Amino acid sequence: MTTVALDTGVGPLLRSWREQRRISQLELALRADSSARHISFIETGRSRPSEDMILRLAEHLDIPVRERNALLVVAGYAPRYAQTALDDPALGALREGMERLLQGYDPYPALVVDGMYNVVAANRGITMLLEGVAGHLLAPPLNAMRLTLHPEGLAPRIRNLREWRADLLAQMERQIALARSAELRELYDEVAGYPAPERTDRAEDAETAGSGGGGGNTAGENAGAGPTSPLPFALPLRIEHGGQVLSFVASIATFNTPMDVTVAELAIETFLPADRATADLLRSLTS
Repeated sequence: MTTVALDTGVGPLLRSWREQRRISQLELALRADSSARHISFIETGRSRPSEDMILRLAEHLDIPVRERNALLVVAGYAPRYAQTALDDPALGALREGMERLLQGYDPYPALVVDGMYNVVAANRGITMLLEGVAGHLLAPPLNAMRLTLHPEGLAPRIRNLREWRADLLAQMERQIALARSAELRELYDEVAGYPAPERTDRAEDAETAGSGGGGGNTAGENAGAGPTSPLPFALPLRIEHGGQVLSFVASIATFNTPMDVTVAELAIETFLPADRATADLLRSLTS
């Protein structure tokens, strides 16, 4: 990903990160075992920070690994974190571990994406959901956001598209604020420009309530609530497949304390069935 360059000096860049995190110079100084005066001198260019100080400040400002390298380079130091291609033999154990995880999660959908939401690995559960997606969206590199929100992708089959779309766009906004990537901003502008749903999930399901097409986990317990009854703990993804409505709750995992840019930007997303009917159907489809 391309970093958005806000300034050419390491001091102004650090100040920009601090202000974005809404942390005062004094608070940052206390966290980094420094002084507010020294932080001020660094930000104004009166003092050149050491390599260790840059990394310490970056840690307390929660600056992404890729951006930490950029700060070091701007300050005249060598990058600290490698950026290893995912197919490099050095990451062989990582790839094998992710593949085992994805396979072990079958028949439930699971995938791995990079910092641009490009799919780098997926299991059979994901492949099953992609049936009917336009061919041009399946050409490498597959992009999870395009696949989900494009009108020729999964979007027409997502029953609660308005809510799910808003959640995905909010997720991207948080990622842009964290990484400040021009490429990620371009992707956001693209997918945010796709047609938004005209009707809510509630309106659609009001027309089909009682049709027996699946639904959330409370629908079977309380028919009067209808299939749009919300889960008490998370927003579900409700998607049509083969004439049925599958309901999932998504979770995202990242690697702890990554020391490589590639690894730092990987995310494993898994979809847990939100009701017994979805779990049973997935097992029957993949058995």
